[in-house]
Amino acid sequence: MTALEPRDAEVTAALVETTAPAPVEGVLGRTYRALSIGIVSVVLLIAFEATAVGTAMPVAARELHGIPLYAFAFSAYFTTSLFAMVLSGQWADRRGPLAPLAGGIGAFGAGLLLSGTAASMWVFILGRAVQGIGGGLVIVALYVVIGRAYPERIRPGIMAAFSAAWIVPSVVGPLASGTVTEHLGWRWVFVGIPVLILLPLGLALPAIRRMAGGPADAAAGAQPFDRRRIRLALGISLGAGLLQYAGQELRWLSLLPALAGVALLVPAVLGLLPPGTVRAARGLPAVILLRGVAAGSFIAAESFVPLMLVTQRGLSPTMAGLSLAAGGLTWALGSYVLARPRLEGHREPLMVFGMVLVALSIAAAPAVLLEAVPVWTLAVVWGVGCFGMGMVIASTSVLLLKLSAPEEAGGNSAALQISDGLANVLLLTGGGAAFAALGGGAVGAAAHGAVGSGAAGAHPGAFAAVFLPMAVVALLGVWVATRVRTDA
Repeated sequence: MTALEPRDAEVTAALVETTAPAPVEGVLGRTYRALSIGIVSVVLLIAFEATAVGTAMPVAARELHGIPLYAFAFSAYFTTSLFAMVLSGQWADRRGPLAPLAGGIGAFGAGLLLSGTAASMWVFILGRAVQGIGGGLVIVALYVVIGRAYPERIRPGIMAAFSAAWIVPSVVGPLASGTVTEHLGWRWVFVGIPVLILLPLGLALPAIRRMAGGPADAAAGAQPFDRRRIRLALGISLGAGLLQYAGQELRWLSLLPALAGVALLVPAVLGLLPPGTVRAARGLPAVILLRGVAAGSFIAAESFVPLMLVTQRGLSPTMAGLSLAAGGLTWALGSYVLARPRLEGHREPLMVFGMVLVALSIAAAPAVLLEAVPVWTLAVVWGVGCFGMGMVIASTSVLLLKLSAPEEAGGNSAALQISDGLANVLLLTGGGAAFAALGGGAVGAAAHGAVGSGAAGAHPGAFAAVFLPMAVVALLGVWVATRVRTDA
């Protein structure tokens, strides 16, 4: 599952509902039915990509001789999405969410085709970067659509529907992707997914044009783009890219791009995120920081689960992917639980509990490196972590929109997604560097052509060096979750 998975949504003063009717219907009521089905279809597209691609990735990386760049294939997506999120937030606030959503879906499909036809790992990574542009445009535009088209009372319902949209892809995606990878080849996993683009385009765009098109303040007209924020967005993407490069090279000379990356990132982060985010100031800043801490730690760890099972325990790509299938069910369940109106008053303490579950699941996952531990235990452990993530991620989205004025929904949604994406980049880069330094590349070489051979079992430390630091980051998230309340 990736940080762009729309299992999300919300923030502090209520949004002005300019399009909602007086009697509030459900998300599938006559007024909202076409829109809900359309945007949930967009989520289905992203969900199938995340679950299918994650399963095929170990095979693709081995065939393209790119195991040392394995983390880069994931983090490249998040790097380019950082710039696209800022662009999408401004685009949606000033011109409406329709254009960034349509453009994002197109870029997403183009990136899949580029990766699926790649002849080298770097071209494959370039395709992932193009996907990231599309994903960044889409996810922020979806937030703006929800903020404009749905009244506050039913927003938790549409967010729960987003989470539910992951159930079928989470169960079917790994099985389908593993089967296709084993019998037809990993490339078909990438080139086949763009066919799904037609359904979201046909359902979502007309409904969005009708219910959430145009700028937030139609009387003021379209406002010019904030060029300073665009420059900061370029800085954050370039800085993150330099840090990734430095993390992959692991040479003394790599300190130069690393320092340059930090010099670009620090002012960009301070300029793009609300004041107080880095120190977890109560309210919106803590919500945005929590999103990054939760998503970054969990996704960075999850990215290495299929590779660990394929190379260390000898599972096929299909079975490795299915080990994560239950997570889609429990993630949706966690989101559904906090969508219940009677639990609204308990949202914040349940978010703290959710982060505890996330930290415990990440810390327990490396136990599967021991031969005495049954492989199926990882599916159980990860399902528990996904339940916690469902409660936390959906709640950060709900709180975000609750705390945002209508004209700030795009910018604040972009900040939330920047926190998500940047944390993914930084933690994947750190985890990937530790993985490579402790023999991760040797893991891939040993497993090439002989998955699960005994040679691969000599490097469990490379995987432990990814999971255990991520568990520590998730524990930090437990504290951050205690600060999302504004009345404490």
